[in-house]
Amino acid sequence: MKFLYSDTQDYVDPGYDFLNDRSSPGRERYWSDVYAHEFMQPAPYDGLLVSMSAVRQATGVASSKVRYSTREEQRLLRDGARRFLRYGGPRFKDAMLMGDCGAFAYVEHPVPAYLPEEVVEFYTEAGFTHGVSPDHIIFDCDLSNPPEKAVEAAVRQRFAITLANAEAFLGLVRREGMPFEPLGPVQGWSPKSMAEAAHRLERMGYRYLAIGGLVPLKVDAIKLVLTAIRERIKPETKIHLLGFAKADSIREFTDFGITSFDSTSPLIRAFKDEKANYYSEGSDGKLAYYTAIRIPQAIENARLMQGVKRGAFSAEDLHLRERRALDEMRAFDRGASTVAATLDAVMDYHQFLVRGDGNGAEHQDKGLDKTAALVQRTLEHRPWKECGCDVCRSIGVEVIIFRSSNRNKRRGFHNLGVYHRHLRKTLGEAA
Repeated sequence: MKFLYSDTQDYVDPGYDFLNDRSSPGRERYWSDVYAHEFMQPAPYDGLLVSMSAVRQATGVASSKVRYSTREEQRLLRDGARRFLRYGGPRFKDAMLMGDCGAFAYVEHPVPAYLPEEVVEFYTEAGFTHGVSPDHIIFDCDLSNPPEKAVEAAVRQRFAITLANAEAFLGLVRREGMPFEPLGPVQGWSPKSMAEAAHRLERMGYRYLAIGGLVPLKVDAIKLVLTAIRERIKPETKIHLLGFAKADSIREFTDFGITSFDSTSPLIRAFKDEKANYYSEGSDGKLAYYTAIRIPQAIENARLMQGVKRGAFSAEDLHLRERRALDEMRAFDRGASTVAATLDAVMDYHQFLVRGDGNGAEHQDKGLDKTAALVQRTLEHRPWKECGCDVCRSIGVEVIIFRSSNRNKRRGFHNLGVYHRHLRKTLGEAA
């Protein structure tokens, strides 16, 4: 089973100055920076996925979160995605490089934002090894398996559009001489309808299916979907799980013949999760999670600056508390401070992120107590001290400090590495 990371232009400045919180002298975005597969040995994933909607603005879709500039898109197509992502050479010559359309970008629209012809051209020019036909997401999955006539017309239309696009897409890929391996996307309103879609795609000639619409589903619902699909397709037909949000539960999916899946979860959780920001390998063979310790930059944190503007507290006082928290964390890492003293310094500063939020003192106190317990656990266990990955070895305690993109993304890189090792161990145990 291959784990693909969905590229969102996540790279870091290798020379970032953590003590002074500033980029390296002369740093140029992208050109000076490094991706996770350049920073870490071994690479923390088996391949990359790039969504067309992240590279090219879809016509009529103002909400599309395009991350590439026009010049970057042109360079990606001119040089090829592998060279642009610096994912080439002997080290990555066999790694998967998959393209999809990023259907979330146009989910509110009646039809997909890209035509099959446009998508085939994009995948071919970029040099992807695999490419998914343009699909149209169906989010609702009714486990009672209602018949087609009981489903809304708009849902039936998305189902039909996805299959029609897949048929046209496969014909175009064959006409181009199969420059990449095509994947047929499975969408449906129920396990039974998704199984029917998979069966039709297989009959068209697809030997690799990409299962979509899984993001909002719980583990048990996904299992029902995969069970239904496997009953309707050949054992040798490959399956990819698109945007698999339950990646941490991968142990429960080893019996479904999954060839690959993509997820951004390990990196995203480094800075978007409330408490599970740092991955660790538990002694029980499962993943363990720790809360990163929030010490934001006082002058750049919107909530803190609002408090200063209201006169609730002073900028000078914030700076002193911020500096004390950072100094205490670093002293603790060196063995020159205690858990109690470090926790006190961290929470003395952290309280200003909570005070004045309008929820009342009792509610604020409860929130601070919960945070203090999580921070204390992180300090007592010192997980970064036990990790030998390239991130933790190179920046030490800075990896557990929730502060600025260069720390948070490095923590995300660490999470990817831990997760990738966990996956390999899980598959080994399953075998």
